[in-house]
Amino acid sequence: MNWLLQILDPATITGFFTQFQTEVQQPAFWVALGKIMWINILLSGDNALVIAMACRGLPPRQRFWGMVLGAGVAVFLRIIFTGIVVTLMALPYLKLVGGLALLVIAAKLLVPEHEDESDTEAAAHLWAAVQIVAIADIVMSLDNVIAVAAAANGSIPLLVIGLAISVPLIVAGAALIMALLTRIPALVWAGAGLLGWIAGEVMATDPALQPHLHAFFNGPVGTGLDGFLKSLGMAPQFANNGHGGEVVLGIIGIAIVLIAGSVWRKRKLQGAEHSATA
Repeated sequence: MNWLLQILDPATITGFFTQFQTEVQQPAFWVALGKIMWINILLSGDNALVIAMACRGLPPRQRFWGMVLGAGVAVFLRIIFTGIVVTLMALPYLKLVGGLALLVIAAKLLVPEHEDESDTEAAAHLWAAVQIVAIADIVMSLDNVIAVAAAANGSIPLLVIGLAISVPLIVAGAALIMALLTRIPALVWAGAGLLGWIAGEVMATDPALQPHLHAFFNGPVGTGLDGFLKSLGMAPQFANNGHGGEVVLGIIGIAIVLIAGSVWRKRKLQGAEHSATA
């Protein structure tokens, strides 16, 4: 809580603008700003996907605000997390819990929403969509902000401005993805599966789980799998602390999301049918 009070401290805000006025006159500032924007564009594809999938069920007049608020929350969280990311990344079980939360979010995105709803219900769904984006971004941004923080090289003005400029880019990406989801509903399942893959990878890199994965795949299992990959002309992935464990958990994440989402979706549709016939 102290870090939040420090951010809101008038002295901190004044120092921010003073630092900005000094750095903006230096060419290195603009070079670093371009790096941050480019990095954020490359790393924001998953955020645009989450925003699009979370907002696709909103009424048309709510979708724009859902995308804008969702992107704004995502960028705000990245700014906050950059200051504490080193501490967060070192905490065991954080990524594990976050990955489980992302699995639930991904499965929930497969569940249809009621289209005939009042303005109050629509507004509630709007804020629910923003909350989904916020939670998902918390999970997925832990690794991404490291690259952004490195490009900023300790400059808070660079970080804030670079990420703030990226908001329209995230919204544009979300709008494009949402249009594709509307035209090709099957992409919703692909998107949910992708989020399941990301969740599996996040959990695989948790400090509490990663050593056990490496120990497991450094044994006979990993050696056998690498031998199979070599027979197919592929590079080894499992032994010697490889990234094969992340791939395995990513595949498991896809399976969990699609299976749980299918069951959840089926029950929701059956409930809607019973309500319609009652």
